[in-house]
Amino acid sequence: MMDILTCILRPLLIMMVADGLIVHGPSDPLVAPLGSSVVLPCYVDELLSMKDLEVEWRRTGSETLVHLYQDGESRPESQHQDYRDRAHFFTDQIQHGNFSLRLDNLRPEDEEKYICKVYSQKDSGETVVQIKHERLLVSGSDRSVSAYVGEDVTLNCSVDSHITPEHIEEVSWKKTDEDEDILVLLYQNNQTFPDASHERYRDRVKLFTAQIPKGNFSLRLKSVRTEDKGVYMCKVFAGGLSANATVVLEQLGFSSWHIAVLFFCFAAGSGAVLLLLSLIYCRSDNTVSTSNKIRKLELYLVFCPNICMFLAFILWGFTEGFLYETIFCCALYILRPLTLIYVASYLEKMSGIYLRSELFIFMMVYFSVLLSRAWGNIGHYAESEKITLIAVFVVMILLFVINFIYLFTEINEMSCRGEICEWIWNKLTFIAAFSFFILPSLQFTLLFIAFRATGGGFLISIIFPFLFFLTFTCLPKSQDKSCSNMLNVISWMMVMFIMTAVMMYFYIAALKNEKDGAGWTCTAVFVQVLWMIGMYIHITEDLDLTIKKMLFVFGSVGVVLLNSVTLMTELILKTVHGERVVDMRVVVFTSESLFVFALLVLLLFQSWISDIKCQQCCQKAVMTESNQNQDSQTEDLEAVGLT
Repeated sequence: MMDILTCILRPLLIMMVADGLIVHGPSDPLVAPLGSSVVLPCYVDELLSMKDLEVEWRRTGSETLVHLYQDGESRPESQHQDYRDRAHFFTDQIQHGNFSLRLDNLRPEDEEKYICKVYSQKDSGETVVQIKHERLLVSGSDRSVSAYVGEDVTLNCSVDSHITPEHIEEVSWKKTDEDEDILVLLYQNNQTFPDASHERYRDRVKLFTAQIPKGNFSLRLKSVRTEDKGVYMCKVFAGGLSANATVVLEQLGFSSWHIAVLFFCFAAGSGAVLLLLSLIYCRSDNTVSTSNKIRKLELYLVFCPNICMFLAFILWGFTEGFLYETIFCCALYILRPLTLIYVASYLEKMSGIYLRSELFIFMMVYFSVLLSRAWGNIGHYAESEKITLIAVFVVMILLFVINFIYLFTEINEMSCRGEICEWIWNKLTFIAAFSFFILPSLQFTLLFIAFRATGGGFLISIIFPFLFFLTFTCLPKSQDKSCSNMLNVISWMMVMFIMTAVMMYFYIAALKNEKDGAGWTCTAVFVQVLWMIGMYIHITEDLDLTIKKMLFVFGSVGVVLLNSVTLMTELILKTVHGERVVDMRVVVFTSESLFVFALLVLLLFQSWISDIKCQQCCQKAVMTESNQNQDSQTEDLEAVGLT
């Protein structure tokens, strides 16, 4: 009976004793990043005898032996191979009741619950320690976000982590669906860096500053454009961890701004065609009563389509944000009527001074854009480049002021009185003529400064003025219709073609790393052709040819129709696909260059063309007179025969 009682009570006594050995551990799971070291606490409050002391660390799931302390020393040979050289006791602290374990190079598979069991003579106790990996969870939007062009949209990104926002090292928003990632916005070291954003998104994106302490890093995108369509990634870096979430911006439809652009393009193209048909109809009934209508229709054809295209490009630039294209195309369509009036058949003939005014105004816009681009990057320039930029800027302003004074006095036919006034006028004329020669050189110099290009561009910009001066001597000094004058004109055109080709080569070489290099090159070619007209119009008479009617139709209807259809096509395709098809400067300035070049050819060869036409008229008159004589002779013979 006593034996049975002893067998029953002994386990109860052991359990009561065991309850007296209390082993402490953490109450919450331990969170640590992968690759780091973590200490698993395990200790007792009382000092235990080192004799027969045994400490054992195991995983709860698989009972894998992590480490063992036995017979007064650690037993690394007993460890499971996954924990060798990674799990260590603090051996000098064991005598003080500290049985904590240090686990190095934390791995994903280490996430588990661990048991620390302590055996001391007849007592034992245990505690459980749980390890969790430090996770950085970033969430975006489960659904794609849609918006119309011109609206503001929010792209969601929130950080769900125990890491406080103050310890988040970096948050970057990027557009990732293009050839290379485009940085939309950068948040680093508790501050936003708007200047680091790509120029496409600069001044259009921001974070919700008040929501950042809550882990909200959502992006506010203002004035959505069609090119904004795509995939955006919010990437977060914190404590050696990184995570990201993506948001899709799609279904960009036509906005009211887009519809306005399409309306003005359609009005420009269809209006030009209707006005041309009306003009042809009125010309078929060219009487005194319809002559005024013809002049009005021609005036409408000069201004109305170009004003519509100007408004279309203004709205297009507002919605799509292509600053340089908008400025150049708008400047061109504001100035085009000056050229069209010059070639119009029924409007009052205009002096070539107005064509030179168009050249100088457009050149001023062109140089201003180049200087603006260069000035925006002046902080990255060397001192010599800064000095060159400022010098070119000052010289350019002085030359433009002088040229505008010169043109203004010529247009108003202001006369000089007195020797001083005449001396000033002569000097002003000389400086204006000299500045006209160096305009292409200024263009080259500014180009290479603005794009920080290297190569032979500066050498060419020095040589060009001398070459242009030599080509000027090839131009005929009179309207003599001799073969030598024609050879001079042909030689001048050949030399100018060669120099323009050289200019294009250096442009392409300088802009090979620019996405809009083709647009800049086409704009530069147009400026060069316009400059050639300005060179020749100094010594030629006003254009007075019948063939200029065809040129007027091409410039007032053909060019406008081509550009309006191209802009509508570009806008529709970009809205549907979210990608650009063509740089509008390529189409606009290529077609305008053809128109201006055709005008240049007529100006150069107008004397010979009119001479050929005169000969043809004389031949027709002679043939008509000969036919009339033959008819009269036949009638005389018939009369004699009858008698």
